[in-house]
Amino acid sequence: MRVTSLIALFVLLLSYPASAQFDMSADKVNVSTLLSVEKVPQGGEFMAAVVMEIEDGWHINSSDPTLDWLIATTLSVEPGENAIIADQRYPNPKVMSFAFAEDEPLRVYEGTSPIFLSMRTSSSIETGEHVIRGNLTVQACDDHTCLPPSNIRVEIPYEVMEAGGEVVPVNEELFALFDTFGQTNGLQNEIAGLFETDGFFLAFIAIFFIGLALNLTPCVYPMISVTVSLFGTQTETNTLKVFFRAVIYVLGIATMYSILGVVAAMSGGLFGSWLQSPWMLGFIAFLMFGLALSMFGLYEIQIPYWLTKRLGGSGAATGILGIYISGLVVGIFAAPCVGPPIIALLAYVGSVGDPVFGFWSFFILSLGLGFPYLILGTFSGLMQKLPRSGIWMVWVKKVFGIVLIGVGFFYGGLALFPKIVPYVIPLTLVAGGIYLGFLEKTGLDKKGFTRFRYAFGVVAIVLGVMVFQNLQKPGVEWQSYSPAKLEQAASNAQPVMLDFYADWCIPCLELDQITFTDPAVIDATSGFMRLKVDLTQFDSPESEELRRQYQIAGVPTIVFLDGQGIEIQNARVVGFLRPNEFLRRVEMAAP
Repeated sequence: MRVTSLIALFVLLLSYPASAQFDMSADKVNVSTLLSVEKVPQGGEFMAAVVMEIEDGWHINSSDPTLDWLIATTLSVEPGENAIIADQRYPNPKVMSFAFAEDEPLRVYEGTSPIFLSMRTSSSIETGEHVIRGNLTVQACDDHTCLPPSNIRVEIPYEVMEAGGEVVPVNEELFALFDTFGQTNGLQNEIAGLFETDGFFLAFIAIFFIGLALNLTPCVYPMISVTVSLFGTQTETNTLKVFFRAVIYVLGIATMYSILGVVAAMSGGLFGSWLQSPWMLGFIAFLMFGLALSMFGLYEIQIPYWLTKRLGGSGAATGILGIYISGLVVGIFAAPCVGPPIIALLAYVGSVGDPVFGFWSFFILSLGLGFPYLILGTFSGLMQKLPRSGIWMVWVKKVFGIVLIGVGFFYGGLALFPKIVPYVIPLTLVAGGIYLGFLEKTGLDKKGFTRFRYAFGVVAIVLGVMVFQNLQKPGVEWQSYSPAKLEQAASNAQPVMLDFYADWCIPCLELDQITFTDPAVIDATSGFMRLKVDLTQFDSPESEELRRQYQIAGVPTIVFLDGQGIEIQNARVVGFLRPNEFLRRVEMAAP
């Protein structure tokens, strides 16, 4: 049916009367803009409407067309560095049947159809006149003909007054429709819709599963290795006690992740930005090295005596405190785990403005993120119950020690030498394979165990060499970002791909080593001006200006601009995507 419909649409385009062959969709849609207030106070909120007046007898496709080959109505907006879009809502579509679609009902807009924008200005915005610019994509059809799609430039002028000035509402009847628009655009609005339509209970269940899905992203790798190392060497064998310790550990992760999330949402900062500090990275590296040395038996890590005394000398209490503190530290590792749902939740919490609500939202999310570690910690802690665990457990502790050394070098490299960080993994595999397989002396009198060690060492070395060879693959050729290069692209009508990254961002490294080395991705993006935007020092004036201009809440974020410099919002990438998924976004942005 889809092929037949495409043929019918093609025939309709060819058979359109010669006298009207130069008509475009823009000729059938008159666009105007309205505001909800006369003047906007500094730091204030307001709404704007992009009103589409569609000619009688014509319609345009909805923002979510029934058939995937139809051109969706999309509004891409650049609010500028001193304003952000808190929400964007499209009209509720009408469902109608047309001859060219073989009577399959289609979702369309007719008559007067406004698109609403809810916006918030910065408290530091200058008073006076400002303009928000955007691009509206529409395709107009009637019952017999579909016109070529059009891109319509949109300008929304607004005037800013000093904070505390009297706000005078206007166009109240129009903006009263805002809450009735059920179809929203983007995950941020879907998050808001969960709370508004499904209630808090179901919304929090959905957020829990969103957190659970974060475990499919590469940012969890350090969390996995540290969790196994912490619990795999414990002496406790009681299942309930091990499970209780795992619960405390996950609560520590959730506490830290929630605090970081609320701070980012309420301040507009970059989520995970704590890891931009070399001191924090150095502290994590030091902690990993310290844990690693304890795995080799150099010492036992214990809670300080003064704290033990305050807790009544209870070993159980100090052990629980140590596990909770470990969870707090690992919660910092989780902060770079970003994706569209996280950015959406950050935006929604920021728009609500309630830190208590924000904390519980991120707490539920992080419980979902931490749920697998509840299971992993429990079963790792029960390895001591395995029969005849004495000899091989001494060796396994040293395996965990090597893993922790690798994690330590990883974070230490991020602090001092970010460019060598990708080589830490193959180096750890090769060095660990040589040591654990051939130099470590545990169990030399056990032939079966010795053969296992040799095999382990060989496999680790081979994997390390393979990873090293993969790092030599050519990748996307990037240029460093500068405003001059962006202007150059706009003057040549060249599309742009902006990669917002940070040296401390693990998913950024994954994109560089997996997605951006894929030949198909390299070829598909060759027509773009490809610019790297370094947000490692996120609080610098340059980074802050770019974050506000492009509404960057986490890294990595890939932004695609068309030849006029307007973002193609549907193509935006947040977090790590594999090559096939990334190519779909490139196709959306391709001219």
